[in-house]
Amino acid sequence: MNVTRTAAIYKKIQQTICSSLEEADGSGRFSEDAWEKEIGSGLTCVMQNGSIIEKAGVNFSCVRGSFTENMAKLLGEDATSFAATGISSIIHSGNPFVPTIHMNVRYFNLDNGSSWFGGGIDLTPTYINPDEAQLFHQTLKDICDRYDITWYPEWKNWADDYFYLPHRHETRGIGGIFFDRIQPANENDFEKMLNLTSDLARAYPQIYGNLMKDNGQKPFTEAQKKWQKIRRGRYVEFNLIHDRGTKFGLESDGNIESILVSLPAEVEWVYQYQPEPDSPEAQTQELLKKGIEWV
Repeated sequence: MNVTRTAAIYKKIQQTICSSLEEADGSGRFSEDAWEKEIGSGLTCVMQNGSIIEKAGVNFSCVRGSFTENMAKLLGEDATSFAATGISSIIHSGNPFVPTIHMNVRYFNLDNGSSWFGGGIDLTPTYINPDEAQLFHQTLKDICDRYDITWYPEWKNWADDYFYLPHRHETRGIGGIFFDRIQPANENDFEKMLNLTSDLARAYPQIYGNLMKDNGQKPFTEAQKKWQKIRRGRYVEFNLIHDRGTKFGLESDGNIESILVSLPAEVEWVYQYQPEPDSPEAQTQELLKKGIEWV
């Protein structure tokens, strides 16, 4: 069964991600929380208080169960049962100059014959560095271009639209790529998407390892740390209000600790906060918009 095979591949990649991040951080180690529920099982790996990584979660799950009425409303499908597997990860650094990063790849199968892949990677810097933004997007473009040169521009725009806070009129960060409901028409299409999602997941710790190497030892002030916590507030707002994965996880009775591991350890909301004009914080605020062509 495709779900079983995909789950086996994703589970191995989860372990690769964790070992790579431990090596890049230097001192941080992942704890493992294996869980089982009626709908399936998973492994939640969490690092807290590493040398650079303040909090990281790398989740794997393989679940199956009844397709509820609320799931049908969320997904617009008519089915009686589902099976799904995926990896989701989030990393928050204690250093404001190391961005927050998110990655998710998943495969979904319904008993009505419908199946699809989804996922993506996006970057949320506290301070946007245009050179780093360009390199990040170029890396994602290079991976996509190996399979289809139309995917990066399409999925980049999709990410701009998805990782957007309409109540704030700003993007969550500098985006990346996002794709959903990519339905394989045949076995070749399935292999193509399985390989593409695996490549993205394997590139994820390499991308973040380079960001930690370049920025993890930079000194920072209390004011810069406060700005990081304010920006994290926007991250929390998106995850709790708009994120589809959070909504589906809660609806499917998933492991609540794994679902909410994406939230940062420390965050602030300051009433009517406005950065000083022409400050680095204001410059970052100006770049939180859709449609910026980084490559």
